[in-house]
Amino acid sequence: MEKLTLYVGTTCPFCKKVEQFMDEHNIDGVEIKNIDEDKEAREYLVEKGGKKQVPCLFIGDKPLYESLDIIKYLKENVA
Repeated sequence: MEKLTLYVGTTCPFCKKVEQFMDEHNIDGVEIKNIDEDKEAREYLVEKGGKKQVPCLFIGDKPLYESLDIIKYLKENVA
């Protein structure tokens, strides 16, 4: 499986929704980077993803935005 990295924000309710889904389904192996606490992560997200929108799941080097799309991907490929 490709490396999974989830970019989140501290107060973003959509990020919390994805993180809660991951907790409830015992999904681990997804690296979580908080763009509010990690300047390099924020810069990477903007550079590689093209925008500062969270949540964003990088599947390898491909960004996937929108919490429901991320949850659907995790449900079908990880959970």
